[in-house]
Amino acid sequence: MNESFLALLAFTPLLLAGILLIGFKIPAKIAMPIVFLAAAIIGLTAWDMSFSRIVASTIQGLIQTAGLLWIIFGAILLLNTLKHSGGITAIRNGFSGISPDRRVQALIVAWLFGCFIEGASGFGTPAAVAAPLMVALGFPALAAVVVGMMIQSTPVSFGAVGTPIVVGVGSGLNRSSITSELEAAGSTWDIFFQQVTSGVAITHGIVGILMPLILVTIMVRFFGANKSWKEGLSIVPFAIFTGISFVVPYMLVGVFLGPEFPSMIGAMVGLAIVVPAARKGFLLPKDTWDFPESTSWPDEWIGNLQIKLEDVVGQAPMSTFKGWVPYVLLAVFLVASRTIEPLKAALTSISMSWSNILGEEGISGSIEPLYLPGGIIIAVVAVTFFLHRMSTRNMSAALSESTKTIFGAGFVLIFTVPMVRILINSGVNGADIASMPVMMAQAVASGVGDIYPFFAPAVGAMGAFIAGSNTVSNLMLAEFQFSVAETLGLSTAMMVALQAVGAAAGNMIAIHNVVAASATVGLLGREGATIRKTILPTIYYLVATGLIGLIAFYVLGVTDALVGS
Repeated sequence: MNESFLALLAFTPLLLAGILLIGFKIPAKIAMPIVFLAAAIIGLTAWDMSFSRIVASTIQGLIQTAGLLWIIFGAILLLNTLKHSGGITAIRNGFSGISPDRRVQALIVAWLFGCFIEGASGFGTPAAVAAPLMVALGFPALAAVVVGMMIQSTPVSFGAVGTPIVVGVGSGLNRSSITSELEAAGSTWDIFFQQVTSGVAITHGIVGILMPLILVTIMVRFFGANKSWKEGLSIVPFAIFTGISFVVPYMLVGVFLGPEFPSMIGAMVGLAIVVPAARKGFLLPKDTWDFPESTSWPDEWIGNLQIKLEDVVGQAPMSTFKGWVPYVLLAVFLVASRTIEPLKAALTSISMSWSNILGEEGISGSIEPLYLPGGIIIAVVAVTFFLHRMSTRNMSAALSESTKTIFGAGFVLIFTVPMVRILINSGVNGADIASMPVMMAQAVASGVGDIYPFFAPAVGAMGAFIAGSNTVSNLMLAEFQFSVAETLGLSTAMMVALQAVGAAAGNMIAIHNVVAASATVGLLGREGATIRKTILPTIYYLVATGLIGLIAFYVLGVTDALVGS
């Protein structure tokens, strides 16, 4: 079979997922089992993968699914705990002191707070935390998921304390070979790696300035009474102010301190600037925007998780600060667990793992229940039980409601994540061809030639769409992007940076991220409705990043030690 046909076959599972979810509006619980079977059949036939490797990949996916469900369960349980303790009422009331405008609330809760959670933990946690919190504040469930997914862009490359760069790029490239080349050229790995990090930070910073505005205008257009883009325009000055308040410290930290803390510090500085400014009405529009009356919401907007004021009547009044404390503790615990080495070692010491599943080399799975964000969130729930002086009856109710919600997400994810692992693990095969994701990427590169830098972010996004992870996309494709840059005689560091930025943007449409976020608000079955909306900011991000790549290479002449070596 020729490479073009193989690339088309490799793309088939993704194309099928898009047709079923977006085109035919089929729920993921029906679409994803079909897509899983298609991926398995293509792997067995065209790629000549062994049956045991298909099964091992499926088991690996199920192990990863368990970890993902643990995170989702924790996020739902924390929200339900606060519902029954009265904390949600306190948080909701506190926003009346900042602004009743839903656009402002989205910028503060979703964008800035979400960016901080992304920087601390990553792996889909921001949408899982922010979406149910927005529902609790009175947002329609579908709006909360769409907004929550748009967080999965600018902060993602430096999420989980820099994991997509430190692990994804650091392990995705052939470090020993590149180090030898760099030393021969009079440079070092550390200098090269910082060039990649700086390229990622600056590119995200430029493109990300407009993301808060895009987030708000999409929310207003699709969830406003008048379905008007114009109603988002009055918030332009404040939204751009919010964007600048985040990206300026974000870029400075990325360029001067490295990949671990840009998202966290950018969000903290942003919150410190934007919240007081909002309280004082700085740059806020004269009009106040809100969703239509909840009684008029279409069924598509409404999830099973509806937190209403009557749900928490009878609870003792609570201060806004006390209501927010669990989320503050969550942020502190997440940061501590990833930065304090003795604590990190203790949490990761409890691990359930299976190496070389069914004897298949390189296919392993593990769960670290205490270190995963789910474990951290459960610890916060335990503290909240005592802090908010909850009764065992209320805690039992929160636990029961959360357990019921998690079952729906589980069914979809047990097909989605294993499908991803089959694609990724297809590089070991009897046909002696590259893995499906690399085959797709090679087809793009060979088809576009010198303008490839424009498409490099889309290749990264494709990897993230498949894997639901910036880190995994970088692991799969960083070396490929590096090789294309060498072939074209362009900066390898900048090309890898474009890969990382594109992979971050791809998270906005990654299927199992959408499923995970939807599950937290009881909105399973409407994944296509979310992707149809989040594809818009994804296109913006990829086009803008591609243009920056072309300008960097062919106008500014960005280079590194390996160009021409």
